[in-house]
Amino acid sequence: MSEDEERYSDTEQPEGDESLMDVATLTKELDDARQRAEDYLISWQRAQADFTNIRRRLEQDKAEAIKYAEGDLILKLLLVLDDLDRAMKHAPPDLKSDGWVQGMEGIARKFKGVLEGAGLEEIAAMGLAFDPTLHEAVACLPGPEGMVIAEHDKGYRFKDRVLRPSRVAVGSSEPAQEIIA
Repeated sequence: MSEDEERYSDTEQPEGDESLMDVATLTKELDDARQRAEDYLISWQRAQADFTNIRRRLEQDKAEAIKYAEGDLILKLLLVLDDLDRAMKHAPPDLKSDGWVQGMEGIARKFKGVLEGAGLEEIAAMGLAFDPTLHEAVACLPGPEGMVIAEHDKGYRFKDRVLRPSRVAVGSSEPAQEIIA
């Protein structure tokens, strides 16, 4: 008996083409399975990265919402501050030294201080170049071209965000005209 015959004597003899075809089929199936597993791994890694990015973005949005949550309330309180400022500007000159008027001015200063302590800051406008991100033009008046020459309403920033733009008149070489009624 030859060596090959002895090797296969205890087991079935291979049937030639059929066993080679099984090995080729199994190898192909294994390669396909490996490719699918690699595709699934890549898809899972992408999904994991997307999930991490979404979680990070949601945390940033939440932190920003908390940071600026007071902004809506402060915007409403600015209307009260505007009214106090107008009232103080229109107090009769003979009453400026009156204790009641001085008390109201003190209240207005304290109110403004509380708002500034919360993060409110006035936007400078007078004499500066018109900036559409900070100012809202309501009129064009004769004056230096593109410069703010009058401030109708003060603008405010809250924690680095424009809460309300300054309503201003801008200088122009053309005749005076009102932009917004």
